[in-house]
Amino acid sequence: MTSLTDPPSTALPATGDIARFEADYAALRRRSRRAWALGTALFLALFALTSWLGDFFLVTQVTLPDGSRDWRWIIPAGIPRLGDYIAQTIPTLRWDSLGADLANWFWRWQTWARLLLETLLIAFMATTLGVIGGFVLSFPAARNLAPNRWVLWFSRRYLEIARTVPDIVWALIFVYCFSVGPMAGVMAIGLHATGALGKLYSEVNENIDMGPLDGIKAAGGTWFDQIRYGAVPQVLPNIVSYTLLRFEINVRASSIIGYVGAGGLGQEFRTAMSFQEYTDLSALFLIILVTVIAIDYGSEKLRHRIIGLEPRP
Repeated sequence: MTSLTDPPSTALPATGDIARFEADYAALRRRSRRAWALGTALFLALFALTSWLGDFFLVTQVTLPDGSRDWRWIIPAGIPRLGDYIAQTIPTLRWDSLGADLANWFWRWQTWARLLLETLLIAFMATTLGVIGGFVLSFPAARNLAPNRWVLWFSRRYLEIARTVPDIVWALIFVYCFSVGPMAGVMAIGLHATGALGKLYSEVNENIDMGPLDGIKAAGGTWFDQIRYGAVPQVLPNIVSYTLLRFEINVRASSIIGYVGAGGLGQEFRTAMSFQEYTDLSALFLIILVTVIAIDYGSEKLRHRIIGLEPRP
């Protein structure tokens, strides 16, 4: 019999329990190592197969500086040619004639400025259509918000088709239907953006708190009331963030999609490459780069203002 003054005793695990724990832990470690080894081997095998299919191990004949030809591995043989191509796009700029050199570099600036404005308008219109389509379809495409499984299935399949087909392929289709011009670009990028934004929005919808929606439903609210007052306020900050990111992506897409006749700066890329005007390519790239940087900076400021994030002091 223990007295009240005796210190409390701590029950130690039996020796057999400790041995079983150590054996189970060792077995778990062995299974984990085997799984990692199997996964690493599978990854390396897939990487090697993909590299082989992608001609990363290809050996081909190349022309040497002295004019002779020899067999070389394609990667080290092609890297110098990449450097030569980039060097051709760099214009000659001299300090004593910098103004004239810049004017010669951007000699088509008036045409490029007009096409840049057209590119931005294509991206804006396409983003607007994509936001509308993606926002509307994101709620029936979310598992926790879809009215029934058939609506869920059809919504998801439509979004998958819209984003699976590349926007440049949609542009080819719409150019065939509606002729060349910005309209084909707007419809192509807008349809692809609908699929991409609908996927992102639906994933945000699936992570919301269902409590407010259950309360609205218990009070007699319809499915639209649950979405309007229970779901939308929760997902609005993420929707704004994804929308601004998509607008930046669409600006880049609309600057290339004109390559197939869908308007924008893409037609200038095609012309410059066809006539081997390499310095025009670098000028166009610089224009797009500055535009994307400006849009990214403005989008960040706008997103922080909308979500109420104050800048750091």
